[in-house]
Amino acid sequence: MKDVTIGSLWLRLRVQLARMNPVLVVATLLALGCVAALAWLGTARMRVAEDYEAARLAAARPAPPPAPPAAPGADQNLALFQAALGQRRGVEGQLKELFTLAGKHGLVLRQGEYRGSQDRAGGFATYQVNLPVKGRYGAIWAFAFDALRALPHASLDDVSFRRDAIGEENVEARLRLTLYLTGAPR
Repeated sequence: MKDVTIGSLWLRLRVQLARMNPVLVVATLLALGCVAALAWLGTARMRVAEDYEAARLAAARPAPPPAPPAAPGADQNLALFQAALGQRRGVEGQLKELFTLAGKHGLVLRQGEYRGSQDRAGGFATYQVNLPVKGRYGAIWAFAFDALRALPHASLDDVSFRRDAIGEENVEARLRLTLYLTGAPR
């Protein structure tokens, strides 16, 4: 066996390098460097693509629906209902407001029919108002919606229209509203 020393290995390496073309050595080293850089960039690009895809899927996924609110109890429902009722002692003012709204919309409002009743079991009163009006169709609907906005404790129970002739611009309508009221009967 031959003894191999560091000096002899160094000498062999120098001889091999002297036999090689220096341009070929540099080109080989550059090619190896490029392959390593491309491998590193490829894995980085794959990680970025995976992160992008995960973010896209997360954004496309619908948000979970909000939890439904807890159902109010019977006492809470009753309190909400009673808070929504209008005041019985202010009925005349509420009727006056209906007539004012009708005039604002250019409607002719003849005298209406009014009927009050008491719901003893529910602890509230109702006041049914039948209003015969005459005017343009759109104005009648605008009046009805404005009346419901002005009196949130009212309901529009019925609307009926009648026109005497096809070419006539004005129509006759009958609106039936119910006012839900609280307070002691008179």
